Amino acid sequence: MRLDKYLKVSRLIKRRTVANEACDNGRVFVNDKPAKASTTVKVGDIITVSFGNKETKVKVTDIKETVKKEESKEMYEYI
Repeated sequence: MRLDKYLKVSRLIKRRTVANEACDNGRVFVNDKPAKASTTVKVGDIITVSFGNKETKVKVTDIKETVKKEESKEMYEYI
């Protein structure tokens, strides 16, 4: 699954266009490497998202194309 779509489906970022812009601005890292929106996300990857002075670091535990709001938190775990 593409990184921008994963960020949206998992609800780490609310909109896919915002996720795309975050990737373009170098605020998203996958396994400590700057990632483009088209980067493929796999189970076990570590995603780091920087918002201003706040940094969110999660480990991918599941990948699904569509998910209900309640189930979105099962797609990752905070590190």
